[in-house]
Amino acid sequence: MEEDTGLARDQWATRFGFVMALIGAVVGSGNIWRMPYVAGMNGGGAFLVIYLVLLYLIAVPGLMAETLLGRYTQRGVIGAFKNFLGEGWSEGLGLVVVIVNIGLMSYYAPVIAWTIYYLAHAVLGTFYQPGFDPTAFWAAFSGSPLLVVGLHTLVAVLVGFVLLFGISDGIERVVKWMIPALVVTLSAVAIKGLTLPGAMEGLAFAFNPEWEYMTDANTWIAALGQALFSTGLGWGIALTYGSYLGKNDDVPLGGGLITAVGNTSIGLLAIFTVFPAVFAFGLEPTTGAELTFVSLVSIFPSMTGGYIWGLLFFLGFLFATYSSGLGITEVGVTTVKEETRLTRTQSVIAVVGAWWLLGIPSAYSSEFLGWMDFMFGNFGLPLATLMILILVGWVIDSKRARILDLNHNSDVYIGSYWDPIIKYVIPTVMVFIMGYYFATNIEDPRAISGLALMGGLTIGSILLMQFIRRGKTNEPALTPGGD
Repeated sequence: MEEDTGLARDQWATRFGFVMALIGAVVGSGNIWRMPYVAGMNGGGAFLVIYLVLLYLIAVPGLMAETLLGRYTQRGVIGAFKNFLGEGWSEGLGLVVVIVNIGLMSYYAPVIAWTIYYLAHAVLGTFYQPGFDPTAFWAAFSGSPLLVVGLHTLVAVLVGFVLLFGISDGIERVVKWMIPALVVTLSAVAIKGLTLPGAMEGLAFAFNPEWEYMTDANTWIAALGQALFSTGLGWGIALTYGSYLGKNDDVPLGGGLITAVGNTSIGLLAIFTVFPAVFAFGLEPTTGAELTFVSLVSIFPSMTGGYIWGLLFFLGFLFATYSSGLGITEVGVTTVKEETRLTRTQSVIAVVGAWWLLGIPSAYSSEFLGWMDFMFGNFGLPLATLMILILVGWVIDSKRARILDLNHNSDVYIGSYWDPIIKYVIPTVMVFIMGYYFATNIEDPRAISGLALMGGLTIGSILLMQFIRRGKTNEPALTPGGD
């Protein structure tokens, strides 16, 4: 396990390990579980067009900005804000990102738990037994408090165990073989899916835009949430992972372009895996969050070699969700270790314990999980993203950040076009989409709840950090990460 000496900060052992870790963190259920059903509910191809525009307009430059912030400060989320804005209220902005992160993990962990359960039954061959009913199977599983909370607890143990070993000996050691295996398993299932009768109809649904959805605010807010959810932009993951880079490590290539290409590729693999099979067997693509765990399970027994394809699908799904869980949780672990007297082991226990407790309602109720996903995915993430990008674009200044840090020892030169994108384009696009959504859904209780979440998180976090700092004015300064 990582030693808490407080004398040196852990670093990635290899560039490949960093890239695999970042891809693994951002490519998770957002691509395999969330993207197919969100696309299905928002016009298929029209949603994908908007998603890809927002992905490369916002996510790629944004990931570069977030990663360079971590590499430059060599600190976690709160430490990065404190580095440029000082102690007090500004640390509250960093706390917003941490809270959103823990909130996300609280309902993401149950999805990992579902995947473990389904993978176990894929191994046992449960789905292929005579009379198997996937709807009844899902209902029995999701309706068992002992089972869902028990698996939720198992996820906490599995995530916490790897994080105890730190960055290079923990996360990097696991993901550098897990992500290539994910690509292989999904590719195999996707190739099989394309051979099914009716598969082209599924691809037509996914890639033929229904243009009327292009003017629907709900499609844009869903695509924005998906672009942020599937890349991890604004979660603090790129910032945290970037903080473990050496000063001479590359940012634009690994922290932006390769990550975005990897994210897009696996997202398309998920589309090729899910939609051909859904249409080939006459299933409804707009089922919702249960598409993967109910609809797809009914398909595998009808496929030639279905046992193998089902096993590969859920194995790849587990690799994706678990690697993301490591990245999401590490954001809080790094921050807590730096900003308190806790050791790494204690920080892991504290952060994992927090999202485990908050996640029990989501583990018990898929409806509550869906509400959490809507609130944090569509409102919490954009808020956190704006916090980070305003820090880079306005406080540091995007031009200064690009010249002094982003292009330092970079294999890919980033030109001046990057400056206005970070400073003006991304904040404007995000604010416009969210404002348009609020204006067209002003009577929707969820819109009001989302606005309240954003305002409450911001104000509450700022007040809390000011209160904490006032309480420590008479205490000696602490060394970040000390024991």
